[in-house]
Amino acid sequence: MSDGTNASPKRGGFPLKVRGPQDFYGGLALILVAILAMVASSNLPGQQGFAFGPGTAPRIFAGMLAFIGAIVALTGLLVDGPKIERFAIKGPAFVVSAILLFAALIRGISIGPIHIPAMGLIISTYTAFIVSIMGSTEMRWLESLIAATCMTIFCVILFVYLLGLPFQLWPWY
Repeated sequence: MSDGTNASPKRGGFPLKVRGPQDFYGGLALILVAILAMVASSNLPGQQGFAFGPGTAPRIFAGMLAFIGAIVALTGLLVDGPKIERFAIKGPAFVVSAILLFAALIRGISIGPIHIPAMGLIISTYTAFIVSIMGSTEMRWLESLIAATCMTIFCVILFVYLLGLPFQLWPWY
């Protein structure tokens, strides 16, 4: 005698419900970036005895990124979180543009008859920071100019004086 209900459990599908989609898919994205870093650094020699090789740091950081991504994705499965909202293109577009602009300015670029010489670390860093901050909806000019100045000074101190990298500071020097 049946009361009209189906007593068999549902089968198939994902066994866990995604409760926090932003965390879950963000964690998966971090894992994918870590895998990309592992593949990109796969042809670099690794650690040899107690000496680090050029591929050691990228692999360590990629492993840490994958671990953090797994924790974030697991959080998305176990904890309620915000839904995925509409994707805003303005911020990422300005950041990518700033990265490309930095690369063009730091080394110089020639496009057909147009040639822009290398601008040096100071102008390149300052310009890239200002362009990237323009992608924010909360940008304030005075704060952005001060932050760009501080970041540029930090980069010069770190890369040129502490690490001793041979960066050209200005277009004329």
